[in-house]
Amino acid sequence: MDYELDDEVRMIQESIAEFSKKELAPNAADIDENHEFPRKAWKKLCKLDCMGLLTSEEYGGMEYGYDAMVAVMEELSKGCVATAGTYCVHLTTQFMIQKFGSDDIKERFLPQMTSGKKIGAISISEPQAGSDIAAMDSTATTDGDNYVLNGNKIFVTTAGEADIYLIMVKTNPELKHKGISTIIVEKGTEGFKFGKIENKMGYNGSPTGELIFSNCVVPKENLLGEEGQAFVMLMEALDRGRISVGTIGLGIAQAAYEAALAHTKEREQFGRPISKFQGIQWMLADMAIKISASRLMLYKAADLANKGKPFTTEASMAKCFATDAAMEVTTDAVQLFGGYGYVKEYPVERYMREAKIFQIVEGTNQIQRNIIARELLG
Repeated sequence: MDYELDDEVRMIQESIAEFSKKELAPNAADIDENHEFPRKAWKKLCKLDCMGLLTSEEYGGMEYGYDAMVAVMEELSKGCVATAGTYCVHLTTQFMIQKFGSDDIKERFLPQMTSGKKIGAISISEPQAGSDIAAMDSTATTDGDNYVLNGNKIFVTTAGEADIYLIMVKTNPELKHKGISTIIVEKGTEGFKFGKIENKMGYNGSPTGELIFSNCVVPKENLLGEEGQAFVMLMEALDRGRISVGTIGLGIAQAAYEAALAHTKEREQFGRPISKFQGIQWMLADMAIKISASRLMLYKAADLANKGKPFTTEASMAKCFATDAAMEVTTDAVQLFGGYGYVKEYPVERYMREAKIFQIVEGTNQIQRNIIARELLG
């Protein structure tokens, strides 16, 4: 299959690559060190008109395919994972609103998101409910023309920084996962506040935190889709999100490989560059193989998504392989740097810390293997 990008998408990729190199990469270490959300970078990225990359032109989007998303996401991830992660969730939020939202919801929220003026986020996990979303306790009860939300959400990407949150809560607890609905809650709504922001090992520029709902009143017109439809929405969104997350892994791996390759050419031991030693060469070759395979798997999943064909298996395979590869490649990059790889003056230790989370989010890689096996066995 031919995954070569068309000229227009390639131009976008080149523009993002330049932006990532000049604006994102030089500040990524400080953003991580200071746990600082990359707000300045986000505002500059908005000016490149890519915030609505997949969304309909009717709402200010660009209406490109998932191959464009892979191309853009890889370049962003090479520069700043916090920016890439925010962008990933922002696009997924738009997908869910466009796919399942009423005309009113789409008109109210999508133009603000395709411009980048407002950032989207999705909230699923709870203290006792991660991969098993049926175990969630958060509820939304009916009160006239409103819903009243109560409960706590955790591990929410961009918590506190995002403006529009898709909250998954039980509207009919007796039906378990079939009783879960998605309700849009905007930042600043009374009864909605932010709790603990997690202190993570990496990915620190993207806040991961808690949402607290205490008798939070939201109008019923903020229901996304129909009551009880959240699980179906989530499955569709996760398939696409897994391509995004896999691509972030790809971008991290590519950045780590490039850093390691350059270092091995410059670092001399025993009178010659260490890249001349066969053991080093084999490590570099294995890194390049894993990166190339990851990229092909991601573009294959993207191609199927563009064509409207089933791609659950391919998305899970690509996410699983690419993020496992990212962990392996970044670990090898640290090794190739030797003692320098373990100090923060060089970026590879950060790449290694950042890679780990993407084996976990959007469904752990163990869950991905369950999905793949289920699809294979029918």
